[in-house]
Amino acid sequence: MTTKATNIHPVFDRILTREDKEGFLNQNSKVIWMTGLSGSGKTTIAIGLEKELQKQGFLTQILDGDNIRTGINKNLGFSEEDRTENIRRIAEVSKLFLNCGIITINCFVSPTIAIREVAKEIIGAEDFLEVYVNASYQVCEQRDVKGLYKKARNGEIKNFTGLDAPFEAPENPFLEIASSEMTPEESVEKVVTAVMTRLIKK
Repeated sequence: MTTKATNIHPVFDRILTREDKEGFLNQNSKVIWMTGLSGSGKTTIAIGLEKELQKQGFLTQILDGDNIRTGINKNLGFSEEDRTENIRRIAEVSKLFLNCGIITINCFVSPTIAIREVAKEIIGAEDFLEVYVNASYQVCEQRDVKGLYKKARNGEIKNFTGLDAPFEAPENPFLEIASSEMTPEESVEKVVTAVMTRLIKK
């Protein structure tokens, strides 16, 4: 049994604040959390969004599911417990970037409302901009850009979201992108338009 450490002495009161960092960067930091099925276009949109925001002078960081699972979360599987821990760690990392004044663009299936609520609670509702990248299972399976759907159909991947594990669409997202009806460029433009007023330092 792991015991909680008692020799921890935070120094939050002695370090530069989030407001200091945002002032230095001349931007408001937010977490843009993209959720949707694998293959819905989350990462493609995020990459386009990051490039567009950089053109306009914003400092950003993308956190992507595959990248995170090769590093900080490489010890986690895809059980319900591990999925929750995966998102909890990501949310904590996002909060660190937030406190550095950096705009974080997250691309994670994060399949249930409850699991996204975990992230929102850690990050803070005011800073959590949930973007639902909406493409049906059928569309994503047709794309199958990573070959995951074929493996799931063949039983090589268990607990695959949308097939034998649920995906719960956001009930009230900050923004919804119908990615099967728009080009990536149109999707990026829609996100930029929606988030810009939240990012500009007044």
